[in-house]
Amino acid sequence: MKKRIYIALAAASVALAGCAGSYSSADYDKMAKDVIMKSFVPTGQSKMEWLNQDAVNLACTEADISGKDIDSAVRKKVEDENMKLIKFPADGNYFGDWKAGEKLAQSGKGGTWRDKPGAANGGNCYNCHKISNTEISYGTLGPSLYQYGKLRGNSEAVVKYTWGKIYNAKAYNACTNMPRFGHAGILTEAQMKDLMALLLDPNSPVNKN
Repeated sequence: MKKRIYIALAAASVALAGCAGSYSSADYDKMAKDVIMKSFVPTGQSKMEWLNQDAVNLACTEADISGKDIDSAVRKKVEDENMKLIKFPADGNYFGDWKAGEKLAQSGKGGTWRDKPGAANGGNCYNCHKISNTEISYGTLGPSLYQYGKLRGNSEAVVKYTWGKIYNAKAYNACTNMPRFGHAGILTEAQMKDLMALLLDPNSPVNKN
């Protein structure tokens, strides 16, 4: 999507300038990126480096533009590399307060030019998932997480998988839309523990009928 926007912006800028000639996709990409880099101003929590895709996202973007799935060998390499980046809690404790986790899941704060540097981010989980059966507004981009723990239990394998998915989802699906909350520093370890409790604590609204 980002690459298509770059191309569209570059094409528009060339047309408005009255320029003639033949330009490649790479030319349009460069012109559009130059325009964006010159006009974007880092303010609040927004950062200049956000305009640059890392190798993982670039591979997924190129696959999306081509209309084909990412190459299987590249997918496996990406997932294997990201699996190694997952950091599990040093104290061995994966759980915090599910009530704090629910507030975190409801919050969409953080990561914008309006947010003060250093201010806590929200998880914005309801933007993509159904979590509580009483919530009337939720997204469907991701799977329903309602009764997540009740259906899966709390074995060591489930706990570690859930933590890993929150920490760096690309370890399990290279081109997932889920943010890499831990790896990207979006959420703190304490916040992720609260989300873990929300998903797996039998008393949380996730696991209630």
